Order: sequence, then C-alpha cells, then structure tokens
Amino acid sequence: MTDVSDYDQTDAAAEAGPTPVLAVVGRPNVGKSTLVNRIIGRREAVVEDRPGVTRDRVSYDANWNGRAFTVVDTGGWDPDARGLAERIAAQAEIAVTLADAVLFVVDATIGITDSDEAVVKVLRKSGKPVVLAANKVDDQRAEAEAFGLWNLGLGEPFPVSALHGRGSGDMLDAILAALPETPPESFGEVGGPRRIALVGKPNVGKSSLLNQLAGSERVVVDNVAGTTVDPVDELIDMGDRTWRFIDTAGIRKRVKTASGHEYYASLRTSTAIDRAEVAVLVLDASQSVSEQDMRIIQTIRDAGRAMVIAFNKWDLVDDERRYYLEREAERDLVQVQWAPRINITARTGWHVDRLVPALDKALAGWETRVGTGALNTFLGRLVGEHPHPVRSGKQPKILFATQPSVAPPTFVLFTSGRLDASYERYIERRLREEFGFVGTPIVIQQKPREKRKR
Repeated sequence: MTDVSDYDQTDAAAEAGPTPVLAVVGRPNVGKSTLVNRIIGRREAVVEDRPGVTRDRVSYDANWNGRAFTVVDTGGWDPDARGLAERIAAQAEIAVTLADAVLFVVDATIGITDSDEAVVKVLRKSGKPVVLAANKVDDQRAEAEAFGLWNLGLGEPFPVSALHGRGSGDMLDAILAALPETPPESFGEVGGPRRIALVGKPNVGKSSLLNQLAGSERVVVDNVAGTTVDPVDELIDMGDRTWRFIDTAGIRKRVKTASGHEYYASLRTSTAIDRAEVAVLVLDASQSVSEQDMRIIQTIRDAGRAMVIAFNKWDLVDDERRYYLEREAERDLVQVQWAPRINITARTGWHVDRLVPALDKALAGWETRVGTGALNTFLGRLVGEHPHPVRSGKQPKILFATQPSVAPPTFVLFTSGRLDASYERYIERRLREEFGFVGTPIVIQQKPREKRKR
C-alpha cells in the first residue's frame, strides 16, 4: 500500500505560511519564460520565439536549496508601444509592488536599451531588492559582454544561459539572499483572522460591500468600473470575531486582452484568491451570469478555495428578474451548487449580516475530514449499491481510500484500474450527500494499481 505520509508533508508545507514572491521582469524576448522554466525545474511557462507570448499562466511554485518561493512571469513590454515610458512605468510599478524581490532579465547579447533604463528607474524607486540576470550568455566570450551591464547601476549582473542552465545556480543563490525568509508563523494559527477575498467583475459592488462591513469609507467607490487596482486588506469585526478581508481589483475580460495596469490587476486578483481561505464571489443580481463570472468561479475552484456566492444589488431585482435569475443559477452555477448563496444590497446593508453564517458554513466544509474507516465503509456501501460499469470486459474496483488533507478536502482512491470521469463525479456527489462539504470544492485523486511486469 502506498505510504500516505507524503501527502501530510504537502499539507504541512501549505500551512507554513505564505511563500515570498519573485517577479521576473524585462523586455519581450529576452528569455524570461525560459528562465522561469529553468528556475522552477520544469517546462511550464509558455516559450516561443516571439514577443508577448506570456499572458495567461503567470504564477509558479519554485524551490531551491529547500526554500520555497513563488515565481511570477510578468510578460514583456512592447518597445514600439506609444507612450512607452508611461506604459512601462505603470506596468512595472504594479508588478513590482506585488513582489518581495525582482529578477530583472536583460539580453546580454544586445546590451542596455532605452526600455531597460526606463524599467531600472521604476525598480530603484520601488526600493525592492533586485537581482540582475544577464541572459543568453552561452559561452565564455559572451560573459565579457554581460559585465557591461554593471552600468545599469543595479549591482553585479549574473551571467546565465536560460537555455543551457549555465550560471543558474549562482543566480538562484542571489535570489534566495534577496527574498525574505518564509515567516515561521502559520496563517492557520489558532485565533488568527480568517482570510476572505472579495472577487468579481468590476463594478458589481465589492468596495461598497467592504465599506458596509467596515462601517467606513475605507475604499474608493466610483461608478467607473475598475476603480480598485490594488488589493486592500481590511480587518473587520463581524459576529464577535475579526476577519481579514482582501478587496481585489475586478477581474476584467480575459487576461490576454487586458493591458497595462489591468493585466496586473487580474494577476493580483488571482494572488488574492491564493492568499485567501474563502472567496466571496460578488455577482450583480440585476445582470445575467457572464462568461467572466464563470472564469472567476473556475479560478476559485482551481485554487481549491472555499466559496460563497453573494448576489448584490438585490434592490434592483423585480419579480420577473427573480424568475429568470433562478433559472440562470440552475443552469450556469450547476458546477458550484455546493456554494452557499446569499442575496444582499451592499449599498444599504440589507441582509449583509447573512455573510458570516455563510462564511462559517463554507469554512467548516473546507476543513471537514472523514476518518479512513468511515470513508472506506461508505465507499464499500456505495460500490455495492452502484458498481462501476464494465468497460472492455474489465471492471475497475476501489481497493482502498484515504483523505490525506483538508482545505480543500482531498481524497486518494487506490483502484485496480482507471475510473470513468462520470463515476468520479458520482462519488463526489455521494460524498457531499453523506458528509456535507458545503462551500468547498472536493479534490479526488486516483492511484490505479500498476500491472506487474512478468
């Protein structure tokens, strides 16, 4: 039987507190994504010999010499864009404020450009530690060119070849020296405020909700969509407890179509979801559930966070809209039927007090653990009532199951063969019926038994 202690180690690592963040910045096509792949030790960032490819996936987990950190691949800046200096400053400043340290990548074969110097000004102003990587140094001859980058005034340039790995060890040592040590305290410590991310499209009323909860005009509220760019942490007393709310910039359309500060606002929203324990998705009840809303839901599920859905602006909902809203919810929110829903009007405070019970339910579901004995008894009964269908003369069986971790509840099924996706969904549905799991996604991992080679 596979030792499940590995899973517990992963769980413990997740509880060790937030990992420091390294932002990788630089012009297009200097090899940032290749270097990111080199740092994280796997080919995950999209690499193509064409400027501007990096747009969607931007955040990766990395580990060097036993220390974990997060790498953010920020995408390059188009040197031919109009208003170059202004756009570089706007984009770089927001990317840099996100990070604990910055890896500034320059193409050593080209040398210092005007774009590089514009970014350097922003980096200096930020006060963040900067590691300078002179990329594309594939041999001894190119190393001499790299030392010309001393003129940028950012200290020692580290000659590296992202493609071949040359010099990457020294650069990674410098990155660890620049990043803060991971704090020993855990976010999940007893008595620590639970972390809530307010997420949703621009102009659905997230800031109004935060102001209503805080009882003050803490956040700028304007009818112009997208007023909030930086997440704002707010400690709020509700229901005799203190909660930490993270107000986020509204996720606009696709990240790939966002530009400048919107690109980084989307990035920061994803980061806020990662920092949170439960995400409150704020929807405008007077409007239909949109593709953007569905994308945010997917982001929350992928992050494994608990979720509450708040239909805001309920004062604008008449009987006809209520009829259609119920049907839209049944159709569009079918994948997250487990998420508690509340109807509120943030502007007036109507029913905002329903948020705390919904959060409590979601967090309780998120941290629910089923004992191994109870889990296997339940699965034995389930399989007896509804066995897996026979496929090509074979019928996969569940041999044993365990729940190695919570937040989100994660189950590992040891099987005699791969279970159908439809049967896995059936197991999830029955788990919810039996044990609750309100407000939380459930992760099911399969471990099919390998056939012994004769």
